[in-house]
Amino acid sequence: MFAYIVRRILATIPVMGVVALFVFSLLYFSPGDPAAIIAGDLATVDDIEKIRQQLGLNEPFLVRFSTWLFAILQGDFGNSIFSALPVSTLIGQRLEATISLSLTTIVLSVSVAIPLGVLAAARAGGWLDRLVMMFAVLGFSVPVFVLGYVLIFLFSLELDWLPVQGFVSIREGFWPFLRQLILPSLALGTIYIALIARMTRAAMLDVLSQDYIRTANAKGLGTEKVLLRHALKNAAVPIVTVVGIGVALLIGGVVVTESVFAIPGLGRMTVDAILRRDYPIIQGVILMFSFVYVLINLLVDLSYSLFDPRIRY
Repeated sequence: MFAYIVRRILATIPVMGVVALFVFSLLYFSPGDPAAIIAGDLATVDDIEKIRQQLGLNEPFLVRFSTWLFAILQGDFGNSIFSALPVSTLIGQRLEATISLSLTTIVLSVSVAIPLGVLAAARAGGWLDRLVMMFAVLGFSVPVFVLGYVLIFLFSLELDWLPVQGFVSIREGFWPFLRQLILPSLALGTIYIALIARMTRAAMLDVLSQDYIRTANAKGLGTEKVLLRHALKNAAVPIVTVVGIGVALLIGGVVVTESVFAIPGLGRMTVDAILRRDYPIIQGVILMFSFVYVLINLLVDLSYSLFDPRIRY
């Protein structure tokens, strides 16, 4: 078990190296000159060239990448082009809002989707199964920003139950904190719920057709015990896999959701940085999101050994 964990952790190191190279290359070859942006519209060619020399933009690609990567390993993501503040500081200021929205969405999605998938599989072909599948199709069809505006119109403008936008720190009280996140989490979590519910149903249907499930039923075990102790445990590997894959959807949806609900998180900051071509912020945020995604997939891989010990070998 220990050797398996070490192998999986070591395998993430070259993955992060490739991700870092891709992130740096993507912005290195993108159009636009950061020096010209910093210098402003009234700058001369000499002014732009001086800034390029100060930022090291005239250096070869490998030299610039090595310098950037060495700084990243020391925790230095550089400074923002516009505010001149360290990127790590700016990320820290926005991190709470994004983590709060992401965790709330994950808890909501998993706690709703897995029971829905299990019930749909247990009642395959029935009205509940049809409703779950209909919801899964609609969840994938409606974009996050459309659902967000619909929820704002219904629950904020018409019913006046929940706030339209903004974010409240949990330090100011749990209910004000949760109240601000209900609508964004519902908007962002709908596609996540649809994905997990559909995969849970498919995995459960496959397991429920196995011989040992029929044997458990023949022994007179209760339906709840058969579903949860035998079927769900053996269907856990594909379910956990799709939960990990869904993190990619979650990361992309955070950017849109934070823009719709005016949440001051990393997604909103990324959009602003792209519009202003603030390359250090873009690189720092993308690299951090990539690291989180790789870490989640690592945890998913390690969790396989808990559900199926054969995977350790």
